[in-house]
Amino acid sequence: MALKVPADEMEAFLDEVFPQVKGMFGIDRLDEDLLVMRLHASEQHLRPGGTVSGPAMFSLADVAAYVATMSRIGKEALAVTTNCSIDFMRKPVAGADVIAHAKVLKLGRALSVTDVLLFSEGQPDSVARATLTYSIPPKPVG
Repeated sequence: MALKVPADEMEAFLDEVFPQVKGMFGIDRLDEDLLVMRLHASEQHLRPGGTVSGPAMFSLADVAAYVATMSRIGKEALAVTTNCSIDFMRKPVAGADVIAHAKVLKLGRALSVTDVLLFSEGQPDSVARATLTYSIPPKPVG
């Protein structure tokens, strides 16, 4: 499916509708096949031992699924997560950004299902895998 919102517009949209996370995430790639998004890991995202926390990785997976969906359907600020399953498989590299590779598996009128693999920057093995379902608000009639 062709993109309706390119990367630069999507980043501006995120800043507008989620100002509380402004600057936390960046889009490295956005096309019909794949979204590559990063969590700019900082002190606020770390757990004891210096690695990125599970809640921070969940946030990246959730925002990546949102962006992948919005890029295809257009800017719908009120789309919401209805389900998420996440497996944490290995410890992220301390001090490294976490990179999400998100693919929309199914896009319907009411739901979007996205698969997200998370990696420590520069590492070949994924640190987590998530599958998220988003509810898409109905279009107004008329």
